[in-house]
Amino acid sequence: MINKFYAASALLFFGTLSFAQTVTVKTQNEKIKNESMGGYATELEGKLAEVGLQWGKFLKEWGRVKLFSSEPVVVTEPNFNGTVYPNGIVYAYTFESGTQTRVWLGINPTEWNEKDVAAANKQLEKLVYQFGIKYYQNKVQGQINETQEAADAVEKQKQKLVNQNKDLTLQLTNNEQEKIRLEKSTMLNKLEHEVLNVKLEKNKKAQDSLTNAAVQIKKVKETHLERLRKIN
Repeated sequence: MINKFYAASALLFFGTLSFAQTVTVKTQNEKIKNESMGGYATELEGKLAEVGLQWGKFLKEWGRVKLFSSEPVVVTEPNFNGTVYPNGIVYAYTFESGTQTRVWLGINPTEWNEKDVAAANKQLEKLVYQFGIKYYQNKVQGQINETQEAADAVEKQKQKLVNQNKDLTLQLTNNEQEKIRLEKSTMLNKLEHEVLNVKLEKNKKAQDSLTNAAVQIKKVKETHLERLRKIN
């Protein structure tokens, strides 16, 4: 059990050491609806399933997500810093490559009011960066939670051993007291055994003496009876 805790702690420790990331956002064109569309992307350490789960929740925080089961994901009515764009449409993509996943946000300027395009792009860049930060924070927090769970498990096992130690110490004390009692009882039993043997021997000798005395008395009695018979 203790070796398992050491192994788990080592894995958590080295996993934490190997994890350090800086979020970098870059402009990235993607082909949406058969036309090239500008947007912003960042590469994240993690498989698509891991990143995609947080990505979907993040998108719902600032817009209405449609067509979530397909690519690209369509987000309508985006809310940027408290300003809602009722006619605004944002496209979201995720791409997996080995151990990394790229997330991308972009818009089609023709679907936006011209005066809102620059502000929207600026917000998309911020959102991609914010997601990257949040993703890694959640990842690190997850590692912190795992280490805390491991620490709690170790502490629980330690407390279990402490309690077990108390129980064993009490059992040992009781055992030692019982041993002393039994040893004393055995000694007294031995003495009693010896005394009883002496008494039995004395009893036997006393019986033998009385038996001899009875024989002698019988002889004397017979002698007296014989004398009585001879009186005439």
